Amino acid sequence: MVLSKACTYGILASLFIARESAKSKGYVSIGKMSKELHISFHFLTKILQELTSAGLLVSMKGPKGGVALKRDAGEITILDVVLAIDGIKVFRECLLGLPGCGDEKPCPVHDEWAEIREELYQTFQSKTLGETAQKIDELNLRFALPELYER
Repeated sequence: MVLSKACTYGILASLFIARESAKSKGYVSIGKMSKELHISFHFLTKILQELTSAGLLVSMKGPKGGVALKRDAGEITILDVVLAIDGIKVFRECLLGLPGCGDEKPCPVHDEWAEIREELYQTFQSKTLGETAQKIDELNLRFALPELYER
């Protein structure tokens, strides 16, 4: 399983919104988020629409509009975001993308990947946006991905 670029950006954007929500109770501007995260405005908008359709975000149009978490950041897990964008297939597909790979006809990495996949699922399920965003702040980490700075 490799998370799609949209999913990675969706997690990043969700954490950004959770951090901003902790500071102020208003909506987060998509333009501001796009600029600070170095993600294309149009691509980010599509990702945020998926998260809104999944019931994780609410949006509001207008000058003070943007997006906000639909529930408290402590109630939304990283797994919720992954499932909204990439779906459960991410935790069921063959790492090598080989059709027919499974318990009866495993690929060369099937058994090892099955264990890692389950650990990732459990990790994503146990981490909320609120606690993860807070930890990012405590560690003074950047929200934008390094490869985005090279554009």
